[in-house]
Amino acid sequence: MKTTNISTFLIAMVTVFLVSVSSNIFAQSPRQRTSFNENWKFIKNDPKDAEGILVYEKIKDWVRGTGNEYVLTSDAVKSLRPAGNLGEDVVYTKQTFDDSAWRQLNLPHDWAIEGDFQRELEGETGKRPYAGIGWYRKHFTISPTDKGKQIYLDFDGAMAYPAVWLNGKFVGGWGYGYSSFRLDLTPFLEFGKENVLAVRLDNPPESSRWYPGAGIYRNVWLVKTPKIHVGHWGTYITTPEINQNSATVNVKVTVDNDSAAQANVVVKTSVYKLAGGQKDKKAVALSSSPNLSLAANTNQTTEVTLSVKDPAVWNIQTPNLYAAVTEIQQNGKTIDSYETNFGIRTIKFDAAKGFFLNGEHVYLKGVCNHHDLGALGTAINVRALERQLEILKEMGVNAIRTSHNPPAPELLELADKMGVLIMDEAFDEWAQAKRKNGYNRIFKDWHEKDWRSQIRRDRNHPSVILWSTGNEIWEQGTPAGHKISVALSQIAHEEDPTRPTTAGANDTRSGYNGFQKTIDIFGYNYKPQEYAKFREANPTIPFFASETASTISSRGEYFFPVVDDKSKGLADFQMSSYDLYAPRWATTPDTEFAGQDRNPFTAGEFVWTGFDYLGEPTPFDGKTKTMPVINDPDLRQKLSDELKQNGEIQLISRSSYFGIVDLCGFKKDRFYIYQAHWRPDLPMAHILPHWNWPERIGQVTPVHVYTSGDEAELFLNGKSLGRKKLGAFEYRLRWDDVVYASGELKVIAYKNGKVWAEETVKTTGEAAQIALQADRSRISADGQDLSYITVKITDKNGLMVPRSKNRIAFEISGAGEIVATDNGDATDLESFQSNQRKAYNGMALVIVRSIKGKRGKITLKAISDGLSGAQISVSAN
Repeated sequence: MKTTNISTFLIAMVTVFLVSVSSNIFAQSPRQRTSFNENWKFIKNDPKDAEGILVYEKIKDWVRGTGNEYVLTSDAVKSLRPAGNLGEDVVYTKQTFDDSAWRQLNLPHDWAIEGDFQRELEGETGKRPYAGIGWYRKHFTISPTDKGKQIYLDFDGAMAYPAVWLNGKFVGGWGYGYSSFRLDLTPFLEFGKENVLAVRLDNPPESSRWYPGAGIYRNVWLVKTPKIHVGHWGTYITTPEINQNSATVNVKVTVDNDSAAQANVVVKTSVYKLAGGQKDKKAVALSSSPNLSLAANTNQTTEVTLSVKDPAVWNIQTPNLYAAVTEIQQNGKTIDSYETNFGIRTIKFDAAKGFFLNGEHVYLKGVCNHHDLGALGTAINVRALERQLEILKEMGVNAIRTSHNPPAPELLELADKMGVLIMDEAFDEWAQAKRKNGYNRIFKDWHEKDWRSQIRRDRNHPSVILWSTGNEIWEQGTPAGHKISVALSQIAHEEDPTRPTTAGANDTRSGYNGFQKTIDIFGYNYKPQEYAKFREANPTIPFFASETASTISSRGEYFFPVVDDKSKGLADFQMSSYDLYAPRWATTPDTEFAGQDRNPFTAGEFVWTGFDYLGEPTPFDGKTKTMPVINDPDLRQKLSDELKQNGEIQLISRSSYFGIVDLCGFKKDRFYIYQAHWRPDLPMAHILPHWNWPERIGQVTPVHVYTSGDEAELFLNGKSLGRKKLGAFEYRLRWDDVVYASGELKVIAYKNGKVWAEETVKTTGEAAQIALQADRSRISADGQDLSYITVKITDKNGLMVPRSKNRIAFEISGAGEIVATDNGDATDLESFQSNQRKAYNGMALVIVRSIKGKRGKITLKAISDGLSGAQISVSAN
């Protein structure tokens, strides 16, 4: 496939790879893959004997020796490790070092999310101390019965520049903190004795435009295989032909022979349908390769083709999955077994009509998300990711952009199971820097390894529909940059010819200067006014909106007067939730909707962002010499205390205002304008603002309504304020002259002349009590599962008091622990680990985690002065 203009980009596909390969899939297979997350030791900073020795610029030649199997371009040079043993004089690498005084913990771990916010740090990276050195050590034993096997350590991600020693010997490392990678421990192990792993991470300052996290923040796995085995990410499955009666499944398998002898093997693959994550007992297809002759210490790729009758296709509504079990057989005996999950489906991008899944048109209703999990930081947690997807799907989301880096494997596994499409992105920088210590620092040495390994890891997931080579990279306008873009697209086509490449382009000129021809699908960031112009200039290139809106708001905040100037609507370091305000480059949801509706060739959009995220609190992400309007007396005093002699204020915002959902997962008003637009068949209506404005009696207080209906009538205390109908390219109904009076606002929405939905908002009484609600009342006692408990301040009738900010203390007992608290307030710098939290506009959040192996009741109590307390129980099973 060439990176030239294409009118239709057809893809037949599938998916891989539950990054997990099941341990002992068959009794006769010695392959094992087990979690390596427990019982690590941790300490910050280098020992004195390492200072200045292990900086990346001095060790990069050693680290670059890892991953040479991904260096395939003709002009690339594979890196050979220097002679000797890196770091052999550094005490922390030594097998005999006494680490008993170090902190003991389990992975995944983000050291920067712990403890207090640091006001002096940049708001752009969340005021979290991510920069610095961290060391992890782990003691473990490998049985003598494993001698003769290959033993690997798989990292799903480690932030950043990981370097690894085993028993004092340097094993290898990696560059990019978001990449998954494998290290071969076999030559360094001592069987039957205690082994000691040491991992050093070096997170430089000025390395990110958002909160990157720190530490071994994704899962680590110990993998044991026979000498002859399926290679790392060694299966590639496609479905080139699909009809109602059958589907052709093509399986390419790379077999490694790490033994010192030549070997003859047969590769067999069986396909099973998955139901509830479990394989059916009977295979739906079987196939074997011809005899494969493998020379010592080499690998080969073989290919088998199977036919699946009556295929159950993967789609958004019914995300059907299959499992391919690949066996390596020698002399009639299975010596390795490897399981790959995949889906049967086709995708196509059409320049005139957009995106098609299995031949059916699907509009991309997508959001961009950064990788942090709010108060949990970047430490991966499956339940936290699943909850995010549940909330987004409720809004109508069917696609996620992994902004702006390779995602955690678990996100793709969940997307496969839940029916969510993925734009799988690699980089925020190429060779030109956005930040002094950003990816540009290592692009030349690492981009091919990172890009090929990401695609091999992810290319069998049916959810993945696009490979994104970068976001708003500076090189959009240069010939050298266009050359890089062509090279990255070519790598993607070599590794996976079934999916197109794209990039997020923010430079208007990139749609006309040749950059648009270096990728397969063109995406504009924040350019609804350019869609028609782009189509006229590029009639054969499929197009979508790669990043949109960037509307900014704070949950439950409304500022007056309400004006349509997008630069207004801010006070107290908060943004008004009338959803009319955005940075200079950005737009309201309404403007973007109209841009797409006027240009129906657009395949869809990815909104910035689904969830709020740590860092980048635009428009408050720098310093200001003028204090904004301060209505909150506590905040006014706090900021006054921080005034510097030169009149500057150190801004206090910790997190973004872009999210449609706040950092807690609480819905902002914007959630409902997207739900109304993206789920037109769902009867719904939403009124904003709340109706507690005692200081505004007799003053104009505009009311907006989001609805999936086509018209609505608004009532204040039973009196009609008029019935309004949505016009062409209108997405909200506005009553801008409502005069405030306490009581009840009610809207009745209509569709095609019939009552469609209703919503009521009431003026509440004084704050009187606390209400608690758990998202799940039963969780697993595995030490990882979570219950998200929403805390509300209500009046005596149970109505949430929308401007309440009472301080609440939490107590927990039983089989769980409080892992974090939050309230969604971007200006709240109280530690996420605190067991106390002020409500923010009536709400707060407690995240409860089970204790591994401890079953029974978990009881959470909430107490606040002047309010009736509450308690709730969750069962850990």
